[in-house]
Amino acid sequence: MPSPIEILRKFYGYSSFRPGQEEIINNVIGGRDTLVLMPTGGGKSICYQIPALVLPGTAIVISPLIALMNDQVQALRANGVPAFAVHSNQNEADNSTALSLAAQGKLKILYISPERFMMDMERLAAAVNVSLIAIDEAHCISQWGHDFRPVYKELIAAKEKFNNVPVMALTATADRLTRKDISDSLGLSDPFCWIGSFDRPNISLQVINDPGKKKRLSYIANLIEDHPLDSGIVYCLSRKKTEDMHKSLLDMGYRSVCYHAGMLPAEREKAQRAFVNGEAQVVCATIAFGMGIDKSNIRWVVHNNIPGNIESYYQEIGRAGRDGMPAKAILFYNFGDIITRRSFVEESGQKDVNREKLEFMQRYAEASVCRRRILLSYFSEESICDCGNCDNCRSPRETFDGTILAQKALSAVIRINCAEGINTVIDILRGLNNSTIIQKRYHQVKTYGVGRDLSSRQWHSYILQMIQLGLLEVAYEDNFHLRPTPYGMRVVRGQERIELNTFRDTEFFTSGKRKAPAASKPVYATREEELMALLKETRREVALSEKIPAYVVFSDATLADMVEKRPVDIETFAKVNGVGQLKLAKYSKKFIGVIRKFEGKSKSLPAGSSVKETWILFESGMSPEEIAAVKEVQKTTVLSHLAELTDKGKITDFSRIISEKDIAMVEEAIREDAATAYKSLREKGVDPGIIRMGQAVVKYRYGIG
Repeated sequence: MPSPIEILRKFYGYSSFRPGQEEIINNVIGGRDTLVLMPTGGGKSICYQIPALVLPGTAIVISPLIALMNDQVQALRANGVPAFAVHSNQNEADNSTALSLAAQGKLKILYISPERFMMDMERLAAAVNVSLIAIDEAHCISQWGHDFRPVYKELIAAKEKFNNVPVMALTATADRLTRKDISDSLGLSDPFCWIGSFDRPNISLQVINDPGKKKRLSYIANLIEDHPLDSGIVYCLSRKKTEDMHKSLLDMGYRSVCYHAGMLPAEREKAQRAFVNGEAQVVCATIAFGMGIDKSNIRWVVHNNIPGNIESYYQEIGRAGRDGMPAKAILFYNFGDIITRRSFVEESGQKDVNREKLEFMQRYAEASVCRRRILLSYFSEESICDCGNCDNCRSPRETFDGTILAQKALSAVIRINCAEGINTVIDILRGLNNSTIIQKRYHQVKTYGVGRDLSSRQWHSYILQMIQLGLLEVAYEDNFHLRPTPYGMRVVRGQERIELNTFRDTEFFTSGKRKAPAASKPVYATREEELMALLKETRREVALSEKIPAYVVFSDATLADMVEKRPVDIETFAKVNGVGQLKLAKYSKKFIGVIRKFEGKSKSLPAGSSVKETWILFESGMSPEEIAAVKEVQKTTVLSHLAELTDKGKITDFSRIISEKDIAMVEEAIREDAATAYKSLREKGVDPGIIRMGQAVVKYRYGIG
């Protein structure tokens, strides 16, 4: 069997594994059940794909989303791996073909939905040599998970039916209870458990107290323009908010698409394809979007509204920066969203659990300490130092004596008999004359206007802090009215003093309506940036011509490695991370040409480059016919290259190139008359590539010709 590291280098173009991958792979190859908890972008798919390529037979991968299956199959085929999917969006002829290929042993990986697996399980057990079963997004099996899907509970049948086959369960987000539920529900036998780090240090974390629609749009526009060749996601709380955001971005001239559960399946599929293929810069979506997306060049994720729990938030921000390159996660925090989320909780089936999860999410949004440490602690991962890549670490909060400020707010709440929520209290403090104030005569209370020196956003920030500190509480059962606590009453009476964090406006906003950038020659800060842009444009052209997503050609991380290594020949290009043997043959000429031109060299590759390509592909196990197809040249040309390599002593086993019968035919012609052998064989209609290869073999074996 080929070794896992050989497979990694050949098909994926990497020379080393990420933490945990090799240990997981070796356990699976050894036949042990496995539970893998690894963050989004951490390399979970490698953990079952490489065992599938090492072990004889076909691996069955059970996946909940059609988009995820299609993307994985597309990426595998681009790397030269025979893979197929079976699902309801394909016609039955294609599904039947996939199952037949698996039965014939012609597939290494077969993706299938859980519903379809249960339907076809008997057929698979009877006809297919199953090497392993991998259950992706395994948190769906657990009632404690954030995406419970009842059909997953039936997958314990996989362990019962394929009792000699290792079963893997893989997920990116699962707390302690969910992990145990997954293992028990699948009947895993003494599983090897790998719990990887949840840390995604490349993702910058930021929470911004809601600055209003205009500034939110301005910030999102900045993100789009900062990453013109990449993509981003804006998550919204409802379908209406999603559509409103989408329309606003379209009006500003940006290529946006919309995605939510209220759209027709064909509409959602069209939107997703546009985003995945790079035709859209941004997708505005509800949480219905994303679990099936394997797009590696998403550079930013914005939450326009707070998610309901840390698991969802973590998985959604994890869709950015899957390639390990820098990415941004921004959450706009509005206390009104907490109120909406609480109403969802009260209508849910597990009120206590969901209420606790929402409260933790709220604590994260309102925190003044390192946000990454809060995230990691939720997943029981110890972190002994601040991350340095979140807003609280980059710019620690300043504090001041907020006692008088708190007394003003508390007094306003008391004087209106705790009859209003946060927004009306702020209006009273600022001395506004709206209909609510006038009708309820709040303009006559003593505290009316005592805080007009502060903006509404400032007061909102400070009152939120007072709630966090326990001076005020929100009466959720009484229209979310504010009430002072015993601690708050002591502050009002001057018996306690408090510290508040100084309000800090966000420096990233610009004023006014933005327009899409005009077409002009871009200005780059460095030559590295310029080359990266050229490589991205080349990748886009290749993707369009092959009708595949750009990230399937090469990830941003691979392009960045090209920028660093500046390969100007085949040998150096082969050492770029993410360049497997198939992609080396398909794309090396085009990308090396761009780099050579950028470096002031001739775009033409050095003499002999095509022969080196052929040698690399032949060494990977390809036949001459397969090499010719990949390189888009005649088989005769490939045979000529192989003959040249034989002359140089690089090839000594000819069984995959030419038959002994053809060798004997060429040998006979040479022994009759070496000078006219080529001509006489051509006159008999023998392919010139066969003649040339035969001559090389005869010379190697007998020293004649």
